[in-house]
Amino acid sequence: MLDIADRTAVIIGGGGVAARKARGLLDAGAKVLCVSPVFSPEIPEGVGRIPDKYQPHYLNGAMLVFAATDNPEVNSAVVRDCRARGLLVNRADTDDEHPGDFAVPASHRAGNILATVSASSPALSAMIRDKLARNFDSRWQQLADLMTGLRPAIVKSGLDVARRRQVFRDLATDKALDVLGRDGPDGLRKWLHEKYPELQNA
Repeated sequence: MLDIADRTAVIIGGGGVAARKARGLLDAGAKVLCVSPVFSPEIPEGVGRIPDKYQPHYLNGAMLVFAATDNPEVNSAVVRDCRARGLLVNRADTDDEHPGDFAVPASHRAGNILATVSASSPALSAMIRDKLARNFDSRWQQLADLMTGLRPAIVKSGLDVARRRQVFRDLATDKALDVLGRDGPDGLRKWLHEKYPELQNA
């Protein structure tokens, strides 16, 4: 889980795999550059395109690199060059000698919730992700979105650390979800203020 907003990610490759990586990176707010002699029509708008074969200097300025060509030798070269520069690299194909540094998990996003699954198999990860998505409780998203305002107010409330910790524990319960689902955000705030009068201004 990295915050890559406004950071540069370089993808070496221009096919379908590169397109999938690019879409996820754009969704995360990254600046995306794609290096390839040919680009798939699936490469999304907003991706910078460098129509060329891979050369090490295209890694300059990158925070993350993705080796996503259909040529194992090129992918191995990208991994080696990234290691030499201290850059994190993801390799789309598998290679025991020159593996990547990180994997991109299957993910499900709902508002401020991002659930990710990594299961040593992309297909299995996607299957588990899809099952989680089908059983996703919409109240979780409501509470997560509400916490963007509640949490800072609770932190600034003046309560000591132990008391604040208990507040957050109480909010992360089925009881809090039931109140939110039945009475909405205002009802949850009322319930919270009754339990913790010190939070009347939160």
